[in-house]
Amino acid sequence: MLTVHIEQGDLTTYKVDAIVNAANNDLQLGGGLAGAIARKGGRAIQVECDRHGPVEVGQAAITGAGNLPARHVIHQASMSLGGLATAKSLRDSTRAVLELAEKHRLATLAFSATGTGIAGFPIGQCAQIMLEEVRKHLAGKTCLTDVYFVLFDKATCDIFAKVHKEMFPDRKGQR
Repeated sequence: MLTVHIEQGDLTTYKVDAIVNAANNDLQLGGGLAGAIARKGGRAIQVECDRHGPVEVGQAAITGAGNLPARHVIHQASMSLGGLATAKSLRDSTRAVLELAEKHRLATLAFSATGTGIAGFPIGQCAQIMLEEVRKHLAGKTCLTDVYFVLFDKATCDIFAKVHKEMFPDRKGQR
């Protein structure tokens, strides 16, 4: 049974099968979360991104995780370089991440609040879209056992927890 966790923390410290980078479609690891992944994970991640990119907005690509404790990084392209995320690009890219997780038989996955930093997407709407896509994914066969939403600050964590409680009312204690 898949468990959805809402936690406050640093995504780059999670020892999971894959962490999910809030990426641009050129797969350039610049600022924000992508910059933290590049700094902590090392140059190998960007080198691998350069081989995969660019990808279409709404798609995703998987690389190794370099020096990070995770095994992989899935780069969720919810915007173009210098652009903004949209509801459609966030929904499509979240779905693309979940499809890659299945393709690579991953059991554990950790997302951030994709698109809410540099890409300017509203946090509440992000929580609604991403959790809804995970809930839809639950309806089918999945190799995922744990999906984490790792949020940088308490305010964002509280918003995700509220949406989670509304969307998964029968699942207690998963924050």
